[in-house]
Amino acid sequence: MDILAVDDGSTDGTWAAITEMSRANPLVNGVRLSRNFGKESAIFAGLEKFEKAKGGDCVIVMDADMQHPPETAVEMFGLWLGGGYAIVEGIKIRRQKESRLKRAGARLFYFIFGKSAGLDMGNTSDFKLLDRGVVALLTKMPERSTFFRAMANWTGLPTAKVFYEVGKRAGGKTKWRPFSLFRLAFGSIASYTAAPLHIVTFAGVLFFVFAVVLGAQSLWAKFSGRSTEGFTTVILLLLIIGGVLMTSLGIIGVYIAKIYEEVKYRPRYIIAEAVGTVYGRRES
Repeated sequence: MDILAVDDGSTDGTWAAITEMSRANPLVNGVRLSRNFGKESAIFAGLEKFEKAKGGDCVIVMDADMQHPPETAVEMFGLWLGGGYAIVEGIKIRRQKESRLKRAGARLFYFIFGKSAGLDMGNTSDFKLLDRGVVALLTKMPERSTFFRAMANWTGLPTAKVFYEVGKRAGGKTKWRPFSLFRLAFGSIASYTAAPLHIVTFAGVLFFVFAVVLGAQSLWAKFSGRSTEGFTTVILLLLIIGGVLMTSLGIIGVYIAKIYEEVKYRPRYIIAEAVGTVYGRRES
């Protein structure tokens, strides 16, 4: 069994520790990205390295902070050895200690994503075992904006589930902040489904019907000799319509930005250095 640690542009002593462990144990390999490219890019850096190495029949993706318990990885491997499963997915029994707002936000995200993309993502995680064939499929997908959890689920290949308790963080603190989580959530939805654009279209049709009804009412009041009242109503309508228009433009802007990122076709990541007997060669 080989271990591949991906250093996503850390600024502490992580890479030095990986290098030292690799020198002490030939089974430990590491790659260091030139800067922080984000969780999704780091995952695909590891998957693509595994695919190119042409060694091993499966891979387990897990966090290095011990919140993904190693004993569950052993259980995943046992299920895979039993045959019939291309993916073994880790499902959280319960989320770690979080604020109610964060838990509510996570539930809302998975509900919206599930309804828009048609995938059940409740309590899923990046903690997965993937058969080599699944890795080959994922690494061949050309999109720059990736959502690993959903992409693995999307393949529809035979999947087993393993339930686990989220472990205590071995060290450090999470770098995820509310705004970062919001960006990740909205970016994941935008990169995987066009449902928000359909919502914009639906809102436009709804307000068009509302405008026709309101216009007919105003004309009836005018021709019947009744003065049209409601200056406050006009102001509120302008504010509501303006808010909807700005929100719609924002959603469309996110999709345009995604298209812009895709057409540039820049690499998802850049590997600055690699160590180990299996993956050990320097790249730039």
